[in-house]
Amino acid sequence: MEKKVYRRETELAYRGHHIPGKMDEPEADALYLTSAFNVKDLDEMEFVYDGGGFAYNRTNNPNRTALAEAMTYLESGEDSIICGRGMAAITTALMALTSSGDHILSDMTLYGDTITFMSSVFKKYGVDVTYVDFTDHEQVKAAIQPNTKVLYAETICNPMMLVSDIRALAEIAHAGGARLMVDNTFATSVMVRPIELGADIVVNSLTKFYNGHSDCLLGSITSTKDFIKEAYDLQTLLGTGSDAFNSWLVLRSLRTLDVRVKQQIDNAARFAAALEKNPNVRRVMHPSLTGHPQHALAKEQFDYGYGAMLSVLMADDDREKMNAFIGKLRIVRYATTLGGFRTTISHPVTSSHSGMSEDEYRRLGISAGMLRVSIGMENPNDLIEDFEQALTVYGK
Repeated sequence: MEKKVYRRETELAYRGHHIPGKMDEPEADALYLTSAFNVKDLDEMEFVYDGGGFAYNRTNNPNRTALAEAMTYLESGEDSIICGRGMAAITTALMALTSSGDHILSDMTLYGDTITFMSSVFKKYGVDVTYVDFTDHEQVKAAIQPNTKVLYAETICNPMMLVSDIRALAEIAHAGGARLMVDNTFATSVMVRPIELGADIVVNSLTKFYNGHSDCLLGSITSTKDFIKEAYDLQTLLGTGSDAFNSWLVLRSLRTLDVRVKQQIDNAARFAAALEKNPNVRRVMHPSLTGHPQHALAKEQFDYGYGAMLSVLMADDDREKMNAFIGKLRIVRYATTLGGFRTTISHPVTSSHSGMSEDEYRRLGISAGMLRVSIGMENPNDLIEDFEQALTVYGK
């Protein structure tokens, strides 16, 4: 039968939309840049709404579903959802876990925006938050209240690089009738899978090591099927789901996750050991160092290495010297992100924890002389030499 040719305006809308030939098994993961999917009839629409396919991008998308499947495997959960940002994952999960009148018990040392959200936004909706030192388990036990619904921790806390004892915290949470939620961004599943140690919910900023190329923003929540259903329903209403392109980018990056992150972890251990000896450095915070307060725990808890993140406390807190140091670096650059294949630095006082007063950040051990370092895939000797030549601005 001869194909009907329609008028120009109609042909412009449909030409190239239906391509003949086999397209269901491309070698590369396909990218679905569409806001909606067509259905044949009402029966198929009902089938799709019952979870049998795809209809509208806010509710689901093949690229988001594919990445969720991968993250569920990597984090040893039952199911996952993918969010448009790491903060979207954190806030969506916390909102699904709590209601007005509930209580959150959180580690006192966290990513600054997580603290700001819990302290400022949740306060408006009647959710109380208490911050304690999660390395002191007696303090944690004493702070649990009858209405405590969740204990919140980071696997390796930002930026002090303290290590959470996930198994112990899970036992404390469950004994108090609460759930343990862990941000695994700094460690990733390359090092540890918190659910295997008793955690109930794991969130990740996929923007960081999972993506590893500093070219997208994304987050994930992994947990049981029941909790993920709750979080998914909330995500759909809040509109915190990820877009197709960024989901595709991160899934592509996952294929090289182990190769990239293991090299970064190895580089970080060598870098930390070298800088610890530098006279212009007061302290290096990295779990690989025997002087780290949780070195033994990290060695037992982590499957591979001690992480690619570390913090460096310079000889003093002088701002002009810090600026001179940053300007003298030849390879490493400043960036308000982490986990990429290139090494970057960040200044917590003026970036991740800039919302805190001086008293607040000093209480956490943070000072104006601290730099957070995300180690990349460069030759570690080049990184060490670059830092050492720049450190001479401190005069030793």
